[in-house]
Amino acid sequence: MRTSDFDYFLPEERIAQTPAEPRDSSRLLVLDRHKPGVHIEHRKFRDLTDYLRPGDLMVFNRSRVIPARLHGTETRSGARVEILLVRRQAPGVWQALGRPGRRLRVGTTVSLGNEGEPVPTARVEVLETQDNGLRMVRLSDETVLEGLGELPLPPYIKETPTDPERYQTVYADAPGSVAAPTAGLHFTDELLEEIRGLGITTAWVTLHVGLDTFRPVRGEDIAEHKIHTEWYELPEETANLVNAARREGRRIIAVGTTTVRTLEQVGRDAHQQGVKEITATAGDADLFIVPGHQFRLVDVMLTNFHLPRSTLLMLVSAFAGRERILAAYEEAVRQEYRFYSFGDAMLLL
Repeated sequence: MRTSDFDYFLPEERIAQTPAEPRDSSRLLVLDRHKPGVHIEHRKFRDLTDYLRPGDLMVFNRSRVIPARLHGTETRSGARVEILLVRRQAPGVWQALGRPGRRLRVGTTVSLGNEGEPVPTARVEVLETQDNGLRMVRLSDETVLEGLGELPLPPYIKETPTDPERYQTVYADAPGSVAAPTAGLHFTDELLEEIRGLGITTAWVTLHVGLDTFRPVRGEDIAEHKIHTEWYELPEETANLVNAARREGRRIIAVGTTTVRTLEQVGRDAHQQGVKEITATAGDADLFIVPGHQFRLVDVMLTNFHLPRSTLLMLVSAFAGRERILAAYEEAVRQEYRFYSFGDAMLLL
């Protein structure tokens, strides 16, 4: 398949700039892939409970967005630069993006701080350059992130939220992502309690969202795209709950594509090892889910609307069918749904 097979037209005004208030007042497009044609219902997110069954297992990604965007001054020239930490490799050592890239050669040091303020003692040193504009950098003091770093909002969001917590899920407690697992942004504490009261079990994984969230697939041949790895953890309790649900024929509902990737990575690895049940594990997710993928653990997916030509659009197309997904997206545009991180949600049954 070609990258252009996953393109679609989206008017700029359909890109949500602010989150819905309250969180669960966003819209919900329900697409039933088991019915013929393109079977769509238009609901509110708080109506999600109408589609849940007692015994369902809902799995959430508990990763929290870190203030990964840093501003500073290149020590030799005095030029202002911006550094986006992408992934922690070791204490103080990060994979990062920077601009202007021409100023961030190996050996360059950047003093962190805002223009006009006293320069803090923290600095960033460029250790090496890598493919796709990436660099390996050393941050002298990681404790400055909370004071100097900014939330790395996607480039299509032009307005900074007045409350930074609106770019976090209400259950996020594992710092490490550079973008929010956005399907979870619609949940409130009250809705989660209502869901549990219906006899639905909740479980948790961690996957720290990384670089591919920011970048579309560039080449036309999907097979040549190298997806970036993302660190994940599946705890023992979640593994046991997933295995029990599988044995008993109960549905596993993945909240967000990051949760899908975690579960399917673990499911693929277990299949390759010739074992029937998954176990607690952690590591680098390298699974690139495209049409043709055999889903082993996920029965239902809750997600947002994704960018054209993106790995995430390919993932949901693998789950529900490319033609059906693109038809649903076209209908969502006609119905004036809000797209991307702060946008509305989609339930794929």
